[in-house]
Amino acid sequence: MVRHFAGQETAVLIKGPLSLNRASLIRLGGRAGLSLALLVVFVWLLADRWAQIDGAALRHALAGLGYGQWAAAVGFTALSFWAVGRYDAVLHRHFATGIPARMARRAGVCAIAVSQTVGMGLISGAILRWRMLPGTSLWAATRLTAAVALSFLAGWAVVTSALLIALPDAPFRGWAALVLTAATGLAAVSIWAPRLPGLRFRWPNAFTLLRLLGLCAADTMAAAIAFHMLQPVALALPFATLLPAFLLALGAGLALGTPGGMGAFEMTLIALLPLGEHSGLLAAILAWRLVYYAVPALLGAALAILGPRAQSLPPKLAQALPKELPAEFGLRHQGELSVATLAGQAWLLGRRSHAMIALFDPINARQGPMLDRALAGLRHLARSESCFPVVYKASKRLAARARLQGQSVRRIGWEAWLSPISYRLATSSRSGLRRKLRRAEAAGVHVKYCDAAHAPWAELDRLAADWARTHGGERGFSMGRHDRAYLAQQRLYIAWLNDKPVAYASFHTAPQEWALDLMRHQNCVPDGTMHSLVQAAIDDAARAHIPRLSLAAVPEGAIANQRSRGDLVSRLIAALAPETACTGLFQFKSCFAPCWVPLYLIAPNRAGIVLAGLSLWRAIIGPGPLPDPNMREIERDHAEYEFASGCATWHIAQDSR
Repeated sequence: MVRHFAGQETAVLIKGPLSLNRASLIRLGGRAGLSLALLVVFVWLLADRWAQIDGAALRHALAGLGYGQWAAAVGFTALSFWAVGRYDAVLHRHFATGIPARMARRAGVCAIAVSQTVGMGLISGAILRWRMLPGTSLWAATRLTAAVALSFLAGWAVVTSALLIALPDAPFRGWAALVLTAATGLAAVSIWAPRLPGLRFRWPNAFTLLRLLGLCAADTMAAAIAFHMLQPVALALPFATLLPAFLLALGAGLALGTPGGMGAFEMTLIALLPLGEHSGLLAAILAWRLVYYAVPALLGAALAILGPRAQSLPPKLAQALPKELPAEFGLRHQGELSVATLAGQAWLLGRRSHAMIALFDPINARQGPMLDRALAGLRHLARSESCFPVVYKASKRLAARARLQGQSVRRIGWEAWLSPISYRLATSSRSGLRRKLRRAEAAGVHVKYCDAAHAPWAELDRLAADWARTHGGERGFSMGRHDRAYLAQQRLYIAWLNDKPVAYASFHTAPQEWALDLMRHQNCVPDGTMHSLVQAAIDDAARAHIPRLSLAAVPEGAIANQRSRGDLVSRLIAALAPETACTGLFQFKSCFAPCWVPLYLIAPNRAGIVLAGLSLWRAIIGPGPLPDPNMREIERDHAEYEFASGCATWHIAQDSR
């Protein structure tokens, strides 16, 4: 089994030491003791009730249950545990553990079936998941068990509250409305996924929340129907009357953590149902506990004895990353992006709350079948982490392959590039550039290349701070940010005026390509200063025989306005976000007479295009804090269909099933 440790921002429920410490054991022991104490109290409180039950009537009620009732109850119990297993799988996908879905479902069913019966769910569930998930530490299994329990209680609260409001004559409708209001607010916060200072937490996205809520509803409704099927004829409570009482009783048992919810479940159910004689209800409870607790517990124990399937994690060889990466893959040094190998093709990937975003084309994928495999690998990875796949700044060739597969494609910008080797300044198309360069020279501006060890960092920091104040702050994700450790990975050109830095530009470098990244300047610089910085880099690239230099991209809105062919959507985007239609950047890059290449955004459908645009907008304008320089990305090999997520502590190699 191959395990990769990576990432700075990790899920708080999976992160932790490899063993339980003494304080944790004391807390777990205290909870176990409390559960047992509560069980004793409830049994004592129910003793009088049991004493009043006619034993003969109870046996008669149980004997009166037909084979069809038992079969129906068993069927709905199976449906409930089907949902339980998938509940675990959804959380594994959310935390990007890399555990195959089949193994996660098997472990979830085993853990829930046994722990709900024996009680002390956090302890018993953690031990069983540890048993069924090879390579997972006991602490990680404990955190996952806590996540399952807490999220299920939250889902139960939402489902129960919704039904209490929907059903006539249901109790606690005011409290239910309050719970739904609070849940809506928390869901909105979770979907927006704010970055809280000092807290590294992976918020569940809308896909995860909807799946968890749907599975919780399926589980609880199936359990309620199974209970309803086991009612003796003499009880004959309508399902609409039984359902709210059953859900509230189920929640009481879950919250108190006694074995099988015993005591709390019975007392709540008896208190909420309009009954005279209790023998029929107690017969239904005994029958339901046999079908829903005892039998699944025995089957779960058998699964635990058998252990995990040996073939669940097939061996897989790690594929080395290409030795030469494109220049713009240097964006990974900011810590939000990683290079991963999917289906034999290397991508630059970033994970957002709802989207798995690949930047640019996969490396060395030129033929159609190779691009198809790369797109399929991206889709698989996105599904494995409850996201939808997005490709940002894709080439025309990749966009055409995606369109053939039925995906939505939209042109979002144009990349400007030139060949330094064949570049000539003395051409008519660059007459405007020559004027800019002469003005900068006349003002006394001169440009020098500077390595990181000798850069005037204090002055450059001041320049960047001034620029950020006047431009709405630093950008991020697919755009570089001013950071000394980040800039140390690039070529740096500084414009000087009167022996003082007034502007700088940085370039990503690769053996066959340079790419413009940051351009920072003080508020007032002589005309032509920024042109001089780029021209100096072009001259050096020509001397180094670099065949390609990218001036980076211009948004579609800016270039469409210049070419008078902006469509309705482009004009709408320009009205909502005027900075995307700024023509100054297009005019600046046009001075160098570059070649213009269209860039595209790829998403599964039109709604995905909108969601992808929102995710990218938020990632770019609101980047997270830069990681510590000592914790920056170390180049790693990633197995096929594998991605070391920036939000996951570890990822286990898995096959494509």
